[in-house]
Amino acid sequence: MKDLEHGESGATAVEYGLLVALIAAVIIATVIVFGGKVTGLFESVCNASGAFSC
Repeated sequence: MKDLEHGESGATAVEYGLLVALIAAVIIATVIVFGGKVTGLFESVCNASGAFSC
């Protein structure tokens, strides 16, 4: 029984690793997709406010 428990802990570590990789991929994809849109939004707000240091 104890050998079976050790095998499961290794699988759990792999599952956590895959989960972290998936979360990182989602964050990277979100930044790529929405990065330009957010920059454009900040630029339009800055230009509309009339600030000189944009």
